[in-house]
Amino acid sequence: MIISIASGKGGTGKTTVAANLAASLNQPVTVLDCDVEEPNLHLFLHPEIQSREKVIAPVPEIDLDRCTFCKKCMDICRFNAIAVTANTVVTFPELCHSCGGCTVICPENAVTEKERILGTVETGTVPLPDMNFGQGLLDIGQVMVPPVIRQVKSHRAPDQGITLIDAPPGTSCPVIAAMKDTDFVVLVTEPTPFGLNDLKLAVETVRLMNIPHGLIINRAGIGDDAVYAYAKEKNLPVLMEIPYDKAIAQAYSKGDLIIAQQEDYKEKFQTLYKKICLLADSEKCAP
Repeated sequence: MIISIASGKGGTGKTTVAANLAASLNQPVTVLDCDVEEPNLHLFLHPEIQSREKVIAPVPEIDLDRCTFCKKCMDICRFNAIAVTANTVVTFPELCHSCGGCTVICPENAVTEKERILGTVETGTVPLPDMNFGQGLLDIGQVMVPPVIRQVKSHRAPDQGITLIDAPPGTSCPVIAAMKDTDFVVLVTEPTPFGLNDLKLAVETVRLMNIPHGLIINRAGIGDDAVYAYAKEKNLPVLMEIPYDKAIAQAYSKGDLIIAQQEDYKEKFQTLYKKICLLADSEKCAP
């Protein structure tokens, strides 16, 4: 079972949900922080990092002695990563999506590939029973997020285990890369106009991907009832509510788990997992 924890906007509490759900499961679980531009799951789970690997992408390198400046490499590139003038070629590695099209189409074999480091993937274990951890860290200045996310996801649990993915906020390519091939998406929102606006975008995205999904309303009690009305209108199951609570906010600010401060929440997160299993493909749920 692979479960993504996502949200339309940042700061809604998806990392809080991911960390507490992972720590509540009495089963082997792998937790992957795919918010590679700003990973913070480690602040709550305190993993012992045991290995680090670079995320490498190939980018074009031009042999000007061979190049005839025919512009075929520039024309095939959808991302404007190559510019050809009358007597030189300029490449923009930060725009390259590493499709390799330029190397294939060049009639003079003037385009080869060199390696570009996009970021790092770290893996390790959490000082809790049967929990593995992974996170990606995008290098400063890099913009190619999906390859880093895909490499983080390559460390997911074996078929019979549970994998929790802390997805990036938003609805763009990084979120889609994180949610792709997952069995269920938990959307975390807050009952405010901003939360509702971004929730609508997130729901549209998940439904286009045809992934079963449900809703957690965090900071319940603030804002208004519009999120609840939207959930009812769209037949969106509300799996759990986390009230606006000063003690929960204090636990978050200290990097503590809610379940460590309020014991009844462990059972609530276990109930959340059972609800997910009922809505997802139950055959993939760990017993």
